[in-house]
Amino acid sequence: MNDNHKRGMATRMPESVFDEYRAALISQPVSAVWRGYGSAIFLELGRLYPQVRHDGSVGNPRGEYTVMIEWSWRIENETSIICGSWSEDQDWENVFNSLVGCKVHDVSLSGRLPELLIHLSGGNYVASFMTAEGQPAWTIFARTPEDLKSRFISVENGRVCEGTEKT
Repeated sequence: MNDNHKRGMATRMPESVFDEYRAALISQPVSAVWRGYGSAIFLELGRLYPQVRHDGSVGNPRGEYTVMIEWSWRIENETSIICGSWSEDQDWENVFNSLVGCKVHDVSLSGRLPELLIHLSGGNYVASFMTAEGQPAWTIFARTPEDLKSRFISVENGRVCEGTEKT
């Protein structure tokens, strides 16, 4: 089960919820890209905020917006796939670094079960595409350092839903 479903999903589900996040992401710069557990990737967008883990160590900085794709993703240019979740891990860092500084041109959904496609400047794209049972495994977080909770959208029961979590 996707961890997002354990956080109190579905505060609202109107079709416009995705459009609100989409509008907020357009023109945001990619400020950092990092690898999570396994093949999960995180794109930090907008201003970065430092993070401290529960044990007191320094964590990856978080953006005003974070796009998380848990697995089954790929990064494309206009003509080919540059790398993906099944590529050699050692090749990821150079590709991730090449995305930093790109701006979000558009964000869209595709497929009957909504997969995420992010169009970046420079003709780059980041796409989710779940290949296992369950739901598409992407989440977009919206946060500010003043808030005790961050809002997020992800897929539940085949629909984009919004929820909140404590940060």
